[in-house]
Amino acid sequence: MKVDLSGIFSDEIVKARDDYETALSTGDRIAVSEKAIHISNLLIKMAENNPSQRDHYLSAAKKWDAVSKNIPPAGKTTVKKRDAGLTSPEISSESENISELSEFRARAESCLTRTTVVWNDIGGLFRVKQLLMETVVIAGLKRPSSVKPWKGVLLFGPPGTGKTLLASAAAGSLGASFYDVKSESILSKYFGESSKLISALYNSAKEKEPSIVFFDEFDSLTKSRSESTSEASAKLLSGILTNMDGLSDKKNDRFVLTLAATNTPWDLDKAVLSRFPRRIYVSLPDPPAIKEIIKIHASDPGTERVNLDLIAEMSALNHYSGRDIQSLCQQAIWNMVHEKNPELFRLAELPFEELNRRTLKVRPLENDDFKAAFDKIKSPVTEDDLETYDSWNMEFGEV
Repeated sequence: MKVDLSGIFSDEIVKARDDYETALSTGDRIAVSEKAIHISNLLIKMAENNPSQRDHYLSAAKKWDAVSKNIPPAGKTTVKKRDAGLTSPEISSESENISELSEFRARAESCLTRTTVVWNDIGGLFRVKQLLMETVVIAGLKRPSSVKPWKGVLLFGPPGTGKTLLASAAAGSLGASFYDVKSESILSKYFGESSKLISALYNSAKEKEPSIVFFDEFDSLTKSRSESTSEASAKLLSGILTNMDGLSDKKNDRFVLTLAATNTPWDLDKAVLSRFPRRIYVSLPDPPAIKEIIKIHASDPGTERVNLDLIAEMSALNHYSGRDIQSLCQQAIWNMVHEKNPELFRLAELPFEELNRRTLKVRPLENDDFKAAFDKIKSPVTEDDLETYDSWNMEFGEV
């Protein structure tokens, strides 16, 4: 199976473009030429790795090769201002446009993440997993025209409940292209360019379908609009909504699912919520789910000596999230390790090769290991928080 190296080349192109502009600003013509050649070579590799975009990347590579051979003499470069005050050369409007498109495409595809997470890797969340599984399955089945798959799904709930893991599992189980979009990836340092990046992102997702575009901390990108909302943020929001509307077109049968996660769904305005008709509450795990999570994270060294019912009840009373339970298991394991290896720190004087010849002493976990761990793991979620989530879910969520 061919390995998709788009993400690696995309990152390199972004860095090379930054290096190119730095060299240009210093007047180092040799470095400018070298950087342009490097960008051209990277674009050729992108063409080889993306048959559907081969002509686009080869055309851009040809332009950058021409740029490398036509560097303006020092002091003769025409310069224009970008919106944010960053200077860039006007070698020619055509090469500038192509290089800009390539840069946005590269930045967008740097969000591509290879995920191996599958549904069975997630403990608990049975109802949530079922709803997401249905969403993915129905999009791939032959179906009547009146049965339309969801194009936007909002996952909301307290922090650490597994929203990102669910998105990864949806992509991993399907073998879909997974665009894991972080705020810093699209809130471009160039004023107003985030909307262009979003368009490049969705164009890439459509070409690499089946695709899942996942926006983490979605509220930070699209909070309820007010007078303080910047023009750049407004363009970004408009770009996301416009592209999602395009995916909902009756003639569009491509599988591009937008998943968004938020800890504060009440910060999203009505226009945003309308694009996510399926809103799934990812709540704190109940005791049965907690037991499943503990078994996943403590399978080695084992939990046969642990009263899992007791540990699960205590975790639920403490309002632990899935992430908190993972930390609890890690702390319990370390408590066991310290007991069995009291002089462990003294081995730090040994060379690494010698450490590789030795084996850590372990035993199955016990209740006391968890008892000490409970004192160190604190949940930030309160009863009032849970009431707020329940109330919002009753009014806007898929109960």
